[in-house]
Amino acid sequence: MKLYAIDAGLFKLDGGAMFGVVPRKLWSQRITPDPNNLCTWAMRCLLIEDGGRLILIDNGMGDKQDAKFFGHYEPHGPTLIESLNKHGFTPDDITDVFLTHLHFDHCGGSVKWNSQRDGFVPAFRNARYWSNEYHWEWATHPNAREKASFLKENILPIQESGQLEMVDIGRRSGEENVYVRDVLPRMDVFLVNGHTDAMMIPHIHYKGRTIAYMADLLPSVHHIPIPWVMAYDTRPLLTMDEKSDFLRVAARDGIVLFFEHDADHQCCTVEQTEKGVRVKDIFRLEDL
Repeated sequence: MKLYAIDAGLFKLDGGAMFGVVPRKLWSQRITPDPNNLCTWAMRCLLIEDGGRLILIDNGMGDKQDAKFFGHYEPHGPTLIESLNKHGFTPDDITDVFLTHLHFDHCGGSVKWNSQRDGFVPAFRNARYWSNEYHWEWATHPNAREKASFLKENILPIQESGQLEMVDIGRRSGEENVYVRDVLPRMDVFLVNGHTDAMMIPHIHYKGRTIAYMADLLPSVHHIPIPWVMAYDTRPLLTMDEKSDFLRVAARDGIVLFFEHDADHQCCTVEQTEKGVRVKDIFRLEDL
């Protein structure tokens, strides 16, 4: 098995929204906003090469939206395809696309324009796409809070193509501490519901370590303190409980946290301190 950090570009989001009730005076000491209060975030995917499988976790926002949409987020930097090519791969090589959840900045690269630009097709034509039935239902019948994040053009073409598969999470969404083993080869999933319903946090077993792909449970190293929760979360108090549960285990077991949205830090480990769980070591995936 080999793991690759795959960059799908950078984008900007409001600093206040990313840190919720935490005052700007505090969070701006860790990450510097621009004059519009926007901070730069990564869309960092994870590629797993394991035997004949090439599994891509999440895929950024893609490039099919219009200028008005992109004007809100100012995407820039390397593209997903450029990053795949850098490691010797193309979209046609991908066998599985694992979607932690279906917000546009995590699944927009799943789908692209067709050659006539009058319809949409899966961007990974040889891949199976993995979601779960509870989150799929949540995303395809969106609530008013998340409707702008669940874009039908990012989601429905996956099902229409016949490439959609559902992870059997075994228990209903909303139950606490749902941990599903052997979802894909050497991958388990921790199911969380604070950010959005039935978001999946993959745990990959690699070189004797466990790598947790943090998605939006912990967008960055700055979100490790329990109260530092995004305003985007639908159930922020539940997110705090889920973070607390996860971080306690991560500190105990030496789990490596792989950050999807942290523009400056790829990975870290954590430890228990007098102030709670805090960062222990920060490093790049390739240094494991």
